[in-house]
Parts: sequence; structure tokens; C-alpha cells
Amino acid sequence: MDTFLIINWIAFLAVTGYAIFLFAKVITTRIAYIRLGKKSEFDGEIKLRIQRIIKNVFGQSKLLKDKKSGTIHVMMFYGFILVQFGAIDMFIKGLSPGNHLPFGMFYPGFVFFQELVTLMILVAVVWAFYRRYMEKLVRLKRGFKAGLVLIFIGTLMVSVLFGNGMAMIWHGHEVTWAEPVASVIAGLFGGVSAGTAMVLFYIAWWVHTVTLLSFLVYVPQSKHAHLIAAPINVFLSKQVPGKLEKLDFDLEDMDEESEEEIAFGVGKVEDFKQHQMIDFYACVECGRCTDVCPAAGTGKMLSPMDIMIKVRDHLTEKGAAVTGKSAWVPSYAFAGTAGNQASASKEAAASVQSMSLIGDVITEEELSGCTTCRNCEDACPVNNEHVGTIIDMRRYLVMTEGKMDSDIQRAVMNIERQGNPWGLSKKDRIKWRDEDESVYIPTVKELKKEDKSFEYLFWVSSMGSFDSRSQKIALSFAKLMNQAGVSFAILGNTEANSGDTARRIGNEFLFQEIAEKNIKQFTKNEVTKIVTIDPHAYNIFKNEYPDFGFKAEVYHHTQLLYDLIMSGKLKPQKAINERLTYHDSCYLGRYNGVYDPPREILKAIPGLELVEMDRSRENGMCCGAGGGLMWTEETTGNRINVARTEQALQVQPSIISSACPYCLTMLSDGTKAKEVEEDIGTMDVAEILALSVFEQNEEKTA
Repeated sequence: MDTFLIINWIAFLAVTGYAIFLFAKVITTRIAYIRLGKKSEFDGEIKLRIQRIIKNVFGQSKLLKDKKSGTIHVMMFYGFILVQFGAIDMFIKGLSPGNHLPFGMFYPGFVFFQELVTLMILVAVVWAFYRRYMEKLVRLKRGFKAGLVLIFIGTLMVSVLFGNGMAMIWHGHEVTWAEPVASVIAGLFGGVSAGTAMVLFYIAWWVHTVTLLSFLVYVPQSKHAHLIAAPINVFLSKQVPGKLEKLDFDLEDMDEESEEEIAFGVGKVEDFKQHQMIDFYACVECGRCTDVCPAAGTGKMLSPMDIMIKVRDHLTEKGAAVTGKSAWVPSYAFAGTAGNQASASKEAAASVQSMSLIGDVITEEELSGCTTCRNCEDACPVNNEHVGTIIDMRRYLVMTEGKMDSDIQRAVMNIERQGNPWGLSKKDRIKWRDEDESVYIPTVKELKKEDKSFEYLFWVSSMGSFDSRSQKIALSFAKLMNQAGVSFAILGNTEANSGDTARRIGNEFLFQEIAEKNIKQFTKNEVTKIVTIDPHAYNIFKNEYPDFGFKAEVYHHTQLLYDLIMSGKLKPQKAINERLTYHDSCYLGRYNGVYDPPREILKAIPGLELVEMDRSRENGMCCGAGGGLMWTEETTGNRINVARTEQALQVQPSIISSACPYCLTMLSDGTKAKEVEEDIGTMDVAEILALSVFEQNEEKTA
């Protein structure tokens, strides 16, 4: 027996040492690939980031948005952590027969708890297998690799239970309450001798050991690398959701040779920041992002998950080619893979390095389909930031290669020349006031002439200024501010564009020009508070203009209206006897967490019945206008705005409401496409509130 134990020890140390070596090799290789990217700046907000780890990693908050899959993952996540103590106990039993973890009188309770955890994990494995291969969820892949981890985990659990049962026979232990499953197994094999039981125990012990070590090596070179990368990714994710990084256009210090090579945006995988590359390895391939993506859901080519996977695989192959380090271990088991060939063959390495990120890896059609709604990011359990990755590649297409959809190009040129996407004269921006001269809407210039000040700058936006439907929203809001005694002013014809469209389609250079001019206007007019009916302007002023030196209190009109109702300055009086459903704007909701103010306003209106769509709040579907797509025509699949309108119609409303002029336009078009515009109105929250406050007898606006 002593000789056997010595051999067993030597074999265990050799196999374990080799597995740890392979694991370390994969980790260091992936780190080498990530270091090919550009260095990332870190803000040092440790406390907030640790809180995010607690919430998203240990609290599993995002995973539990899908109750079934979330529950399975919680069972596996915590079960696998707890069961490692049982694995240590198993190792001790095999390396030092007759011994176990030194828990004394608590050991029976520990063993009983371990059996419960093991059974829980087995239930989770069977449930996960059913969800993937029997229920066949569309978002889940069903290949061998996708199920391999379930085989690993199932084998680990069965081997430890079987091994414990054989250990009871081997050591002559009686049936015990502490090991009910092992006791049943021991009873089933009660006829075998102690020697045979010992052999069966060591077979189970080695199956358990080899499976656990194989799992250790498999994890970092599979989608299960998220076990390592996800906590890091959650820790490093942006403090402000969806915020885009500022590009530096200062070329003064560059020599002529450098200027010839200059490129803006991401045209090569190594142009990504290192923290973005962690996104790629953190991807779980769960498909939640694609499942909620409005483009993917309406038949467009875009799949946020596929973008992450394709860029990750390209990074792995190119990383192997550049560093000469094989992407896979043990290398002989992956002789035919691209990563191994790229690291071993100059021809293969050259082929990988010549691949174009945009074109060979990611298509322009995929990039153009994104509405920047961030539903993918909200659904992602590991905090991947798909939208920033897509926009970085858009920036390269637009600013380096000069490629842009013709409709968007026309809108951008109009913004550059006239400050609005339609190309209407900037001198006509103030004319919307003439639609109702009874409403007091002063310009900053007019107030200065009267030696008066103002509290809020009302940013009307291009939609509120030029779009006839949105002008009604602006007028209703202005009238409500008059009623509440709010001091405000507009810029009038000196108001330009917020720059959101330019930035989201990838024209960062134009955006920065616009931002600089706007900030000069704000500073000149001593603007300290801004209120707007446009969630896109609200987001960019609040979250992105500070990077360019401008900080102010920024409010969405529903936030201000809610405060005015709560303070008693606005009092809804007339009953609005309608059944209403509210559509969340992506830039108001997912970007800024503003869900309650518009709903509380609607609840304060007498007679109004508020019903929620199946997809609402954080999971509300995009209307299809974001990311500059307001100015394009959808040529593939179904129209996003029609799909969203259909979701609204399912709750049988008489009014579909929103708090964004873009959304309202898209939903109005949706009701027309469904031929229900005569029966179902589309109205902004401010318009509905105005009907109640002023007791007007206006009809629903179509």
C-alpha cells in the first residue's frame, strides 16, 4: 500500500503540476494578446467598482433578469464555489486514506452539506441541458463545445458521490445520515470486497482529479474564460453607461511620416483599448444581447454577440501571429487551429495580419445596423460594452475611410451647414414660437435687452424647432413652464445641434466642432441649468460635454415637470379617461436611469389608466431612431418602429405615449403603418399633462 501511495502521490503531483503549467501558459498568452491594445486610463473609483462587483458578480443581478437561466447559474456559481471544499476533502481521502478535513465534530454536518450542494449542482446541470438541448432556446448554441462544461461539471459531481460511497465500503463505515447519497451507493455495491471498493474509489478519484484539472485548462481557452475575465470586466466597466471616449485630434507634435499613418477610430484589432479587449474574452456567448437587440430581432444582420465572438477570435489569431505564442494548449491537441498555425508558420501569420477588421471580420452592414440603444449592454451579465466597440469601428469608417450611408451623409452635411438634419435655414429655427403667440417664450438676447435673467436654458433641439409634430411638444412644455412660473429662455436662431447624431454615427470630428461652439454659447450666456425635450441632447450635455470643459445641471422636461407637480406649482385637473401605455426612450432610460418621473406624471393625471408593455423600463425596446438611424430607411428585415408599435398594441391602449420627439415620430409612423392612427393617439407626456392642467378640449394627436 505504501508503494501505491507513493506512486499515487508522484502521479498526482505530476498531473497537477502539468495542468497548472498549461493553465498559466494560457493566461499569460491571453494577457500578451490584450497588451497589444492601447493602454486604458483608470479613474481610481475603487469603492464604486467594488460595489458593482458585489451587485453583479456575487449578487448575480443581471443574470436573474432571466429567472430560469439566472437561477440555474446561481445554483452552479455558488454550488461550484462551495463544492471546492468537498474537492479538497476528496483529494485528502485519496492521498492520505482514512483522513479528511479536520473539522472535528462538525465534519458530519460538513459532509451532509456537501452532498446537498452536489445534488443541487446536478439538478442545475440537468436543467441547463434541458434548456439548451430540449427546450432549444434560440439564443443558445447547441454544439459539442457548448455542452462540454455540463459534462465536466456532471462528471465531477457523480465521481465524488460514487467515490465517497466506495470509501464507505473500503473503510467499513456504517450507513450514516451525513452521507445519504453515498450510503445508498454503498448499499447498492454492498456485495463488493474492501479491495474492490478501494480500486473503484481510486478510479472515481482519478476521474474526478483529471476532470477537474482538465476543466482548469479548458476554461481560459473557451467561452468559460468569463469565469476569470468577467469579474475584471465588471470592475473596469464605465462609470457612466454608454459614455463615449473623447478622441484627440491634436496633430501638431506629429512628424510627416506619422501623419501619413494616422487613423481615427478602430481599423485594426490592436486599436481597441485594453479594457475593451477584456470584453471579448468575458463574453459568455449566452445570446442575451442578441435576443434583445432591435436590429437582430427585426431581421437585420447585426448580432452583438457575434461581433464580440468574431473580434475575440480575430484577436486570438492575430495575437498568436504577432507574439508567436500559440493560443491553445496542449498545442498538439489543436494542431489544425488558426491560432496554432499563425504562431508556427510565417505564411499563416502573414495571412492573419493582412486581414481587415472591417470587411474580413466585421461587415459594414453589421456596424450600420446598431441603434445604440444599449439594450444589449443592459442584458449582458458580464457588463460588455458593445455599443462603444461598434461606434469605435464606425469612427474608422467615417473619419479614416470616408464611408457613410448616403442618407446619413446628407443629414450630417445639413447639420454641418445649417445646424439641423433637414438642411432648413438656421434663420427659421425660432419660427416655431409663432405657432402659439399666447405662450411666452423669450430668447436669451431678448431678456438681456430687458435686463432680465433666466434660470433654465430651454434647449428646444432640432426636432422641437423644425419638426411640425415636435413643435407641439415644445409649445406644451413652454406653456406648462409659464403656468408654473419657471424662468426660462431659448437661444433662438443661435441654437445649433447638440452633436449627438454626428457622434453616434462616427463623425467625432464634427461633434467636437459642434460641442466647442455650443460650449462657447453656454459660457457666454452664463448657462448653469439646461432643460430639454430631447433625451439625446439631455444625455450628451449631462454625460459627455463635461469632457470638453462644460458642466451644468441638466434636466429632461419630465424631470422638471414631475418636480413642479410635486411642489404644487402644476395641478392636473381635468380627467383624461384613456388607456395609455408608455414607451421608454433609450437615452432617457437605459443611458440615464430616468424611468419614474414620466410615469409619476401620468399617474398624477385623473382618469388615466397606465398599462405597461411586456418590454418596458430597462428592457424597453428601441423605437429604431437612435445612432443616426432616424435619417435612414430600413432596407432589410422588418421596420423596428413597427415592431415596437405592435408590442404597444398588444396591451390595447387608446394612447401610446413617450417623452422623446424621435420616439414619438417613430411610433406615430408605426400606427400609420398598422392603419390604427385614427383610433390610437401618440402623445408626449407634456402634451397629456397640458390637457389636464389647462382643461383643454383637444383631441388625441395622431
